[in-house]
Amino acid sequence: MNDSGFRGNKAALPSKPCLVCGRAMSWRRKWALTWHEVKYCSAACRRLARMPAAAAQR
Repeated sequence: MNDSGFRGNKAALPSKPCLVCGRAMSWRRKWALTWHEVKYCSAACRRLARMPAAAAQR
């Protein structure tokens, strides 16, 4: 096994907040190559981020 630090302990995985809602996102293997580019927790948050600020507060 590679030395990634995971070893089955999900608490050891890196996480970061969603830029829109602030929900914590945990690292996923799917995001391994693009983790530094991941900004939103869901497609809904990605859509909200593209809206003008006035429309997003409604």
